[in-house]
Amino acid sequence: MFRLTSKINTNSEEFRASNSANSLAAKEYRNLLMSVMFRDTDPYVERHIARGRLLARERIDLLLDPGTPFLEFSTLAAYGQYDNQFPCAGIITGIGRIHGRLAVIIANDATVKGGTYVKETIKKHLRALDMSLENRLPAVYLVDSGGIFLPEQANLFADRDHFGRIFYQQARLSAAGIPQIAAVMGSCTAGGAYIPAMSDETIMVKNQATIFLAGPPLVKAATGEEISAEELGGAAVHTTRSGVADHLAEDDRHALEIIRNIFETYTKKDYDPPLKNYEEPAYRTDEMHGVFQSNGRTVVNPMEVIARIADGSAFHEFKAGYGTTLITGFASIMGYPVGIVANNGILFSESALKGTHFIEICNQRKIPLIFLQNIAGFMVGKEYEHGGIAKDGAKMVNAVANSTVPKITVIIGGSYGAGNYAMAGRAYSPRFLYCWPNAKISVMGGQQASQVLQTVSSKDNGGSSSGNESMLEQYELESNVLYSTSRLWDDGIIDPTETRNVLGLSLAAVAGNEIPEFKPGIYRM
Repeated sequence: MFRLTSKINTNSEEFRASNSANSLAAKEYRNLLMSVMFRDTDPYVERHIARGRLLARERIDLLLDPGTPFLEFSTLAAYGQYDNQFPCAGIITGIGRIHGRLAVIIANDATVKGGTYVKETIKKHLRALDMSLENRLPAVYLVDSGGIFLPEQANLFADRDHFGRIFYQQARLSAAGIPQIAAVMGSCTAGGAYIPAMSDETIMVKNQATIFLAGPPLVKAATGEEISAEELGGAAVHTTRSGVADHLAEDDRHALEIIRNIFETYTKKDYDPPLKNYEEPAYRTDEMHGVFQSNGRTVVNPMEVIARIADGSAFHEFKAGYGTTLITGFASIMGYPVGIVANNGILFSESALKGTHFIEICNQRKIPLIFLQNIAGFMVGKEYEHGGIAKDGAKMVNAVANSTVPKITVIIGGSYGAGNYAMAGRAYSPRFLYCWPNAKISVMGGQQASQVLQTVSSKDNGGSSSGNESMLEQYELESNVLYSTSRLWDDGIIDPTETRNVLGLSLAAVAGNEIPEFKPGIYRM
């Protein structure tokens, strides 16, 4: 492959200004992240520690192989909602290595409303189960939860993707032969009791863990029976009488040790990259903050990003002279071959046809696709509508929707309109979707939306426009990446300098699985 040559002068005033401004924005984001992840002065955290229990993140650290990374998802889920009383939505999810094997980790945080679930908690839990199923990764549940947050029950209980969907997905994981282990380290109440009951192996911590469909107060209300939590569903009961649990742990650390012992019995899946001796990029990844303009919205050139994430900065471009507002080509990232689809402007018919062609090639060769999104949408206007841009765009959307190779999307700038769809947005089921801190996501820009509504309003009111001044503010708020990540429209915000590392671990997660045959739908000619 040809090695890319960066056209950025890292000593220029423009680069330094962009690098400084975007580095500062990334630092502010990291500070926000730390404030959500580590709440040392929170009285609920202090009380949890005083009881001799490990915090959820400490449990994960002890579970994973020492010195290996944990790729955490949706850390800012529920941020800015519920008066910020549900940091991380009360649950931690991610991917890490246990005895060399990648696994999905789902850990309740009992310091957040007793580990109870709101809408975003369920969505985050289900997303992690989807990752386990799609990538055939074992699932580990560190259970410490009071179940549904009762004041929100109408939004959590009965619909398709509400609380019960968790157990539906567990049943599907089990049928697919994907291992599931649950360690109950605190409460496990009501419907949540099915999480350990539907796992392959279950561990309970002595004098700390409980499992029951109804706790002592509800039992008394329903039957009049008075009984303690330990007598009703403690670890001794379930490991010696009911058979709901299989292993009795002395404390949290012992429970985590048992999980690691169980993983030693699994056949190791080969996640090693096919190219074991790969080069680091020729350009420094810490220059990434300087490659997009200081307004934080527009990447100067996707080639500059590719040069800093691809092994050896090598890239074999496909159809370089055609449909130039879309960059397509082959590279490898940490030894894993990939096809890259990156926006270099608005999508025209030629760009969409080029993208469709390239996606077909990657599916035929069984090569995962990386989408680098920075897209204002498809070109509009009489010339382009008459030229058939709708049918050409539909071809690309069709190819993306039916693509069977793993898709990983990074939104590195704007993500607007149908461009979001064609570039493997959330609705097109990428295995993973990440955002940079500067990302913007909405159906169109706020200025355009305001103008459209003013025009419509003017016609409806006989020529006078009214009431759309707030539309710009609304779109600015709702297109912000913090709004997006709070509602789990992505799998988390990542620092641009960490893009290569995040993609490398994501590619390891998708590796080694059978890829079905690619069968696209009808392309309108």
